[in-house]
Amino acid sequence: MAERWLPFSIIFLGVLSLYCAASADNSGIKKMKMQFATGPLLKFQIWVFEEYMQVLYQRYPDIRIEGENYLPQPLYRHVASFLSMFKLALIGLIIIGKDPFAFCGMQAPGIWVWGQENKIYACMMVFFFSNMIENQCMSTGAFEITLNDVPVWSKLESGHLPSMQQLVQILENEMKMNVPMDTLPHHRS
Repeated sequence: MAERWLPFSIIFLGVLSLYCAASADNSGIKKMKMQFATGPLLKFQIWVFEEYMQVLYQRYPDIRIEGENYLPQPLYRHVASFLSMFKLALIGLIIIGKDPFAFCGMQAPGIWVWGQENKIYACMMVFFFSNMIENQCMSTGAFEITLNDVPVWSKLESGHLPSMQQLVQILENEMKMNVPMDTLPHHRS
């Protein structure tokens, strides 16, 4: 009886994962954030930004620095989400020993037979191979910097990371342009 529901369960999990991935919006995704001080907001969108953060925080102690992951295109997020659900379903099938090919009236391929004979290795191989593809889908290579929500640097556009001197010069110029008029010194004529 349970064998009859297995293909439907796999299809249901696949459809459910695609629905969840499609209905998610960017505001619902929890972002990694770190906040410091209370001045202007400098936002880095990069996987690792600690080196830049330390130098900039020493130079500008009043600036708030936040780091968050730059989200990939929705198609890649959906593919990664589907692979994650498919990976769990496949590992479950390997562990319980059910042959999904028999439900389709097909002969099990040699890799499936090997997986049933070597369950631990097969589960590890599925897990690591799937994670490799998921990580590749989620990787963007981005290093996007905004100051008060105004973009000041984009690795996606420039193709490279800014040097520390470039970044400090860009911030100096941006902060000079964004100084409120009432904080400028008044000159008497």
